[in-house]
Amino acid sequence: MTKVLIAGFTGAMGQKAVRLVQNSDGYELVAGFASGLSSSDPKDYGLPANVAIFGNLNDIQTDADIWIDFTLPSAVYANTKFAIEHGIHPVIGTTGLTDEQVSELQVLASKKGLGGLIAPNFGMSAVLLMKFAQEAAKYFPDVEIIEMHHDNKADAPSGTALSTAKLIDQVRPQHEQGNPDETESLSGVRGGDYHGIHIHAVRLPGYVAHEQVLFGGPGEALTIRQDSFDRQSFMSGVKVAMDHVLDLKELVVGLENVL
Repeated sequence: MTKVLIAGFTGAMGQKAVRLVQNSDGYELVAGFASGLSSSDPKDYGLPANVAIFGNLNDIQTDADIWIDFTLPSAVYANTKFAIEHGIHPVIGTTGLTDEQVSELQVLASKKGLGGLIAPNFGMSAVLLMKFAQEAAKYFPDVEIIEMHHDNKADAPSGTALSTAKLIDQVRPQHEQGNPDETESLSGVRGGDYHGIHIHAVRLPGYVAHEQVLFGGPGEALTIRQDSFDRQSFMSGVKVAMDHVLDLKELVVGLENVL
């Protein structure tokens, strides 16, 4: 049995990950971690008595093989570092890691000889959107990104939108788009700017996770869109990550690396 610890197990995504592990042959949920818990009794969270519950990172003692993380941007770096340092393969669904933090974690994982996965998005539609957008950017260098999420999302832009911009930037011809004399009468109205690619973040109740990549060219336009209507849609990607992470020899970024 492959043993799994879920960090952020009390949250919406964490709860779905708990059910995924419990319903997957060959996997065993051995621990749950969520910062600041008032109880360490697994029964209080509807979990079997043999699941260890931790409310403080430094109290964790486990023989877990995989660390699945759906916590907060403010906690994900420390959590991932802890997992790597303790020989637990990380599967990170929490966004908010900076490029510098990812590089540091990759160096640490390499020193430990430990594989892991950081996934900006576990949804298959989102992974395909990023791949399609990167291909389209070779022909449509003028592009903007709109991402739409629920109003409780902690970070902006989303990790998926930022990853999309990075993938586009890798292939987009050297290009200056828009009006060089443009001014904003309302500060920030043109969104964030990643190497000339504008990213707009929408936060509204009723939404889950959605993204549009808009390309414009002379006399034509191309829009690529994906919609995640239910968080359950992410679990197929989490299962793929669980099935492959023990075979990885380094800390990789992007679910497409294990598909």
